[in-house]
Amino acid sequence: FAEALLVIPRVLTVNAAHDATELVAQLRAHHYTSQTVVGKEHLRFTGLNLVDGEVRDNLSAGVVEPAISKIKSLRFATEAAISILRIDDFIKLNVHEQQQHGR
Repeated sequence: FAEALLVIPRVLTVNAAHDATELVAQLRAHHYTSQTVVGKEHLRFTGLNLVDGEVRDNLSAGVVEPAISKIKSLRFATEAAISILRIDDFIKLNVHEQQQHGR
């Protein structure tokens, strides 16, 4: 799931003609540090500046994103994926049950 979310900054970085591998690695390192190192919590606001091709503190740059709408979108996407997987499981179970009854 996390790998799928990393597609977004990669595609945006490539579209901005910057090195996606380097910038996304820096972004991930900042976010990891913010979660694991005491006193570095401010790094959680790190984002990409695709004009200059660098990571920056988005909060100090005035970029404030509505977390509530993102959380809701992720929840709905997760529920949709789970529903699709359940339907696939039901189809597989149904095929198996028909084979058993046919014998």
